[in-house]
Amino acid sequence: MRVITGSARGMTLKTLEGETTRPTTDRVKEAIFSAIQFETEGARVLDLFAGSGQMGIEALSRGASDAVFVDSDKGAVRIIRENVEKTKFTDKSRIMQSDAFAFLHMNINKFDIVFLDPPYSAGLLERALDGVSDFVDTAGTVVCEHPLKAELPEECGGLKKYRSYKYGKTAVTIYRKD
Repeated sequence: MRVITGSARGMTLKTLEGETTRPTTDRVKEAIFSAIQFETEGARVLDLFAGSGQMGIEALSRGASDAVFVDSDKGAVRIIRENVEKTKFTDKSRIMQSDAFAFLHMNINKFDIVFLDPPYSAGLLERALDGVSDFVDTAGTVVCEHPLKAELPEECGGLKKYRSYKYGKTAVTIYRKD
């Protein structure tokens, strides 16, 4: 796993060993950032269910102003910290060990880009999508990575489905706030 482009281009990132995380492949990550390339510069980013933090780090490498990384797993938080330090984005990052929904309950910030890639458990993505809608700034974007067969709603809490892409067994759905 590596940073594809930007100021940290080519740096390899650590990932959590075992089955607890499912890192986004470089192919899918590259496609996601091609779809949102004009929104990244100066963006405030939330990487919810962050895993290794690679999506938020890629956004920072491409010019995002800051990123909040949230994961409930202690090992994942350790890996995110190491990856953020390695890429020298410590001053632009806030790392939280928290349940995603507890974080959303206490959050007061707005974000321009939100990455949602929860464990493929029943209902987590839909709950998270509904939960983040209040924290997406005007004209903001939510990027959801999910199993190909998952059906996501056309609208959710002021977010409207913009586009969906398919990559093998993985799908990416992008929502936009009007």
